[in-house]
Amino acid sequence: MQWLDRAKKWARGIKRDVIVLWLAARDRRVPWYAKLAAGAVAAYALSPIDLIPDFIPVLGYLDDLVIVPLGIIAVIRLIPDDVLAQLRTEATKRTERPTSRGGLVAIVAMWVFLAALIVWMVIGDI
Repeated sequence: MQWLDRAKKWARGIKRDVIVLWLAARDRRVPWYAKLAAGAVAAYALSPIDLIPDFIPVLGYLDDLVIVPLGIIAVIRLIPDDVLAQLRTEATKRTERPTSRGGLVAIVAMWVFLAALIVWMVIGDI
């Protein structure tokens, strides 16, 4: 399952780099042409509408697997290295989400309660 771990790591890197581009488009230290390209790639990557709709077999995921990563690679080369390092640090902080076991327990308890309520209502009508 080594390939799965590499795929997960790659996907996390793509997610982080989309945030890097979003941040770069707003950073005053980034040249205007890099801001323009970063904004365009980030907007496309974050858009719910794809160039090639996902329901088209094989080609539908082509943009997610090829076009977006190539756009990220091209734009990252336009950003100064020191700025890129700082933006990656900031993007990593933004992608890390704290987790709450208490929240997990509360959500699961609500679902169990709702399921029990539905069962009780159905059985009560029989």
